[in-house]
Amino acid sequence: MIIDNIDAMRKIRDPWRLCSLNQVEEVKLVFRLIPIWLSCLMFPIVMTQLQTHFTKQGSTMMRSIGPHFKIPPASLQAIVGFTILITIPIYDRILVPWTRKFTGHPSGITSLQRIGIGLFLSILIMVVSALVEARRISIVKHNNLMENPKAIVPMKLWWLLPQYMLCGLADLFAFVGQQELFYAQMPESMRSLGAALYLSVYGVGCFLSSAVICVVQEISSSCGDEWLGDNLNRAHLDYF
Repeated sequence: MIIDNIDAMRKIRDPWRLCSLNQVEEVKLVFRLIPIWLSCLMFPIVMTQLQTHFTKQGSTMMRSIGPHFKIPPASLQAIVGFTILITIPIYDRILVPWTRKFTGHPSGITSLQRIGIGLFLSILIMVVSALVEARRISIVKHNNLMENPKAIVPMKLWWLLPQYMLCGLADLFAFVGQQELFYAQMPESMRSLGAALYLSVYGVGCFLSSAVICVVQEISSSCGDEWLGDNLNRAHLDYF
């Protein structure tokens, strides 16, 4: 932004050498979002378990409703959407006015606080799902099904409901908070970049999830007891 002797000698300003104050401030705004972007990467790593290990858990449980119908395990992901639909009116009509009284913020809480709540809920998702998996493994051991990965464990599918509902709540706070933050903090001329940053968190997080699984597989197999193998009963998913 500082005009030196070379810039002073030129009649036409070189935009690669000299920038306006506004341009410099816009770049600083973008750089300030990078630590937040990095901090949010663990969230999609947790959420990708919805399409992978949570579904695998459900496929081993009792899914019958009546004598002729079984719930497809992947269809439980709809609970996330239902949780969001039910929670949004409660959040908008009850929680926002209530928190606004204490914080004075128009939205009740800031975007960063929403993201923080979502990240905290992602920890609870992993804790709850680990406890449910530990319960499933104890039932597997009790019924001597450890070496039969295709056996249906005498445990109802509804045990998975809490972790799916927590995923919906975490989505409501973290992803919506990220969208608000990245869009609002970007300069007007770079709003599309803000939307791209928000979406890239999930995309990069999915790649990182695969990388974490590969690292866990390599380390655990080198130590003799492989985690996350094809036999879910011996996969130590609760440890993971």
